[in-house]
Amino acid sequence: MKVAIIYNKDVSKVINRLGIQNKEIYNPKTVMRVAKCLEDGGHNVDVIDGDMHVIERIHDFMPQVVEGEKMGIVFNMAYGIQGESRYTHIPSMLEMLGIPYVGSSPAGHALALDKVVTKMILQQHGLPTPKFWVFNDPESITDDVEFPVIVKPKMESVSFGLRVVDDYAELKDAVKYIIDEFEQAALVEQFIPGREFAVGLLGNNPVEAFPILEIDLENDPNAIQTHEDKSKAPRAKICPAVLTDDLAIEITKVSIESFKALQLKDFARVDLRMDSEGKIYILELNSMASLGPTGSYPQAASVAGYDYKSLVNKMLDVAVLRYFVTSEFGRDADQVYNKVPMHVRMRSFLRGRQPQINKFLKEMVNTTTHVRNVEGVQLLSNLIKKQMSTLGFSYKTIPQVEVGNILFFTNSEDADYDVLLLGNLDNSTKLSEHEYYHVSEQKIFGTGIWENKGGLAIMIAALQALRFVKQLKKLKIGVLLTSDDSLQGRFAREHVKHLTQDCKYVLGLHGAFLDGGLVTSRSGAAFYHVNMSLVKPADASDVAESLSIFHKHLAGWIDLSDRENGLAILPQKVQMESDISDPYAHASLNLSVRFNDLEQMKIIDKKIRKPLPAKYKKIINLQVDGGLRRPAMLKTEKVIALWNKVKTISAKLDINLREEHRWSSADICFVDDKKFVMDGFGPSGANPSKKSEFILKHSILERATLLAVVLSELKLNGID
Repeated sequence: MKVAIIYNKDVSKVINRLGIQNKEIYNPKTVMRVAKCLEDGGHNVDVIDGDMHVIERIHDFMPQVVEGEKMGIVFNMAYGIQGESRYTHIPSMLEMLGIPYVGSSPAGHALALDKVVTKMILQQHGLPTPKFWVFNDPESITDDVEFPVIVKPKMESVSFGLRVVDDYAELKDAVKYIIDEFEQAALVEQFIPGREFAVGLLGNNPVEAFPILEIDLENDPNAIQTHEDKSKAPRAKICPAVLTDDLAIEITKVSIESFKALQLKDFARVDLRMDSEGKIYILELNSMASLGPTGSYPQAASVAGYDYKSLVNKMLDVAVLRYFVTSEFGRDADQVYNKVPMHVRMRSFLRGRQPQINKFLKEMVNTTTHVRNVEGVQLLSNLIKKQMSTLGFSYKTIPQVEVGNILFFTNSEDADYDVLLLGNLDNSTKLSEHEYYHVSEQKIFGTGIWENKGGLAIMIAALQALRFVKQLKKLKIGVLLTSDDSLQGRFAREHVKHLTQDCKYVLGLHGAFLDGGLVTSRSGAAFYHVNMSLVKPADASDVAESLSIFHKHLAGWIDLSDRENGLAILPQKVQMESDISDPYAHASLNLSVRFNDLEQMKIIDKKIRKPLPAKYKKIINLQVDGGLRRPAMLKTEKVIALWNKVKTISAKLDINLREEHRWSSADICFVDDKKFVMDGFGPSGANPSKKSEFILKHSILERATLLAVVLSELKLNGID
């Protein structure tokens, strides 16, 4: 299942800073630990910063589901950035978007975060809680306060601003501090000397209570635990707490009842005190109990029998059960988590490697590799050689004079390989137009990042993941990187045909579209250059007639297009020059043809080259050069079988895929149609006309995992 972990990383990414600012944030190491636990549980995980770009990021990772697909879910670890009821912000947006999430609803969070409302609800339900007063101004303090009291912000957690006071002077100072520091009312609560407990709760119906945990106050009934204590020198914890059976039952009972009274869901922690006479008081409920390593919630869970991994996955499971009624996840933790599947280990490895993957991608994108820039192509080649050599691949250089050299890698000692990965080194962007690597909230931009270089980064990452799980040496892989893809494979054609002759599978590394498509067919390409000039001009009417004839021919060629049969004829770079005072006319254009049927293309070729009628030859010269560049990549039965195999794998990885046809041609079109062929294993993105080429950040991890598992599965199980 797709699981997006949302937490607050950069609290500055808002339109304006306004209202109460959040002082509570998760340690990124804890977030990454939760991510790894979920991945080990078999889920497809992305970590998202809960700032003003969060909706776009979620949409990129888990777009609207279609029939038959599984809905994703959010593991909410976001405390919010600013304002009142900040715990509610992400859940509210998720409800608007129609995305399930782990944890309480906006209503539950709002009730629990507001300590005054919490106490009022507890009182209404007959649940024990200390007496309290609320002050918005230190001058409004009444004379009925019963000391000692504890002063805290009305709407904060983790013991921010906590202070015990014994007289009115101290109380006035404490209230002023809360109002000035936290910009909110001060809750003044009767202080209960004695022992302090925490009860972790998990689930909904029924609600499971962990063994009661006691904060070790070292026999000091007046001791408290402040935020500074928790962050710098957390007190020891005793779990299970030493209590009589009756007290343990009572504490558990009132904790569960308070959880239900505040309409909380999935998990929470209840904090309580007990006085010297054994009377229980509920202090507050934390609807986002911390999963930090020193937190009381995971510690109590461990005593209940949950290790950290099974706790995190159980938290997800109870939310899944709540949303989807029945769940395939409610299995014994030992059966699910003790043996981590290979694809899960590869994905976890790749997540840890993301900084290195992005660094390598940046190096490639910042290397200019225009098809005629031999030096730039060579620099990119050297970057890839370095990576491939560390993976145990040898390489062969196929020299080229006009363009950069073609590269072939293999890890097979006997020159025999099962799978060939096909990519390219070049692009058509001139140095003056090259766009260097840069990053936005959810996208990475740069020349070639989607067309070819993102796919090269994913290939390296996938091979590294296979080596990590000790599978790479079991696979026989070839890698062919051409250097003239921008020139329609003019020099690579024969090498592609030859090097794919003996392998069974050919996988292309071009980028995938934003909807996660894999390419099961591509159009063939033909290219013509047309020149027209006026013959023996006499006057202006000859100029006009020559241009009219040229336009008729151009319109006739375009009319040959046949949408139903996948034939498109497109004029490009049309240029015309004429003069009536000194009669002159010249026109030129490029004619780009995309086709699916080679026999149909042969007929079209004859029509494009058809000689001019004799009556026109007296007026113009028309020269047509060019012809077929690449055949079509056909959707054969073997391609369909490969697609079905990859689709099954993607379902296991919870990666959305679409089958697609590409009108653009590529060197993979030269592969024999008797092979198992598929393209588009690069990252999801786009290369929009006259806009920046980009990929989606999260797709790097997804597509590298997909490629690694596909390579492994093709070797282990193959396709009949």
